Amino acid sequence: MSSTTAAAQRSRRHLGTPRVALTRAASRLGTTLAEQLALSGDRVVGIDASAGTAVDVDWRAGDLASPTVVGALGDVDVLVHLVWDHDLEQALREQPAARRVRLLGEARALTTAAAAAGVGHLVLVTSAMVFGARPDNPVPLPDDSPLRTSDAEGLVADMVAVEEEVAALARPHPGLRVTVVRPAALVGPGVDTMITRHFEAPRLLTLRGTRPLWTFCHAEDLGSALTTVVHEPVPDQVTVSSWGTLEQSEVEEISGMRRIELSVAAAESAADRLHRLGVVPVPASDLAYVAYPWVTEPTALGQHGWVPAYSNADCLSVLLEGVRGHHAVMARRVRSRDAVGAAAAGAASAAVAVLATAALMRRRRTRD
Repeated sequence: MSSTTAAAQRSRRHLGTPRVALTRAASRLGTTLAEQLALSGDRVVGIDASAGTAVDVDWRAGDLASPTVVGALGDVDVLVHLVWDHDLEQALREQPAARRVRLLGEARALTTAAAAAGVGHLVLVTSAMVFGARPDNPVPLPDDSPLRTSDAEGLVADMVAVEEEVAALARPHPGLRVTVVRPAALVGPGVDTMITRHFEAPRLLTLRGTRPLWTFCHAEDLGSALTTVVHEPVPDQVTVSSWGTLEQSEVEEISGMRRIELSVAAAESAADRLHRLGVVPVPASDLAYVAYPWVTEPTALGQHGWVPAYSNADCLSVLLEGVRGHHAVMARRVRSRDAVGAAAAGAASAAVAVLATAALMRRRRTRD
């Protein structure tokens, strides 16, 4: 479709309440976001493989990676693309290379379809994790900080690749505005990430010589932030979080959990070994996100009147309630019948479990 045709479609859009389409709207996180958008009075279109449970949503089936998705966007003013639905269990069912191909294919199809259908605004929801967690990070990180993650194969690297792909594809389409929304560590119904699983361990792993700082974002606050992004002239890059930070000591006091401390070298070596053996699902580089700061504050959104409903302490309480009954080591859910999980469950802490599992694997290789 030519840019002239797209402009004509855009001019025929309803001048009142915008029609906002949301991808992955049937997921648990998508449901929360769709409901928050609808609460604001926006007309919400849910694009997913099948209809979800959110009410006041116009459900449209669509393959996010197919050019045919353009058919679902003909009357849409704003397209919000949830790059991943923060469901680690589901994400880990795919091989990393296949997942990267799928996510990039979706980004290409949606960006091209949005431009062709005359959608005026594409909102990309990724994560503040793309900034990387480093000891020299400023606190807080500015909304437009450079992407400095050291992750090369995990979900964070996938999100960086999608952001770069969309930016490149959107350049030839000046009528398509792109805003990237990067929430802090998400909590809420159905949210399952490396960060939430950190709190499923028997004890909180800390790395010697580091000073963790924690900031969170409730899924409902992300939804209300998206409403602000839709209606206000915010910058092209915004972060979403509660205000301020929690120190490690505050996290331990709120959670009632004790810490276990390891040297950086020992933790990274064990984690890398277990990841290469396929025992734990996340790369060793992800340890940085529980050791070094990647703190954000919603400065740009705040300047446009947005206020989070949940504090960091509130968010942590929600997270703790959500992981009740689960047990994980280095983001691997463990169960009593799981041989590796049995070793982990008997350990005194997440760190001890990592090292004990590494020792178990060494003994197994020796016997073989």
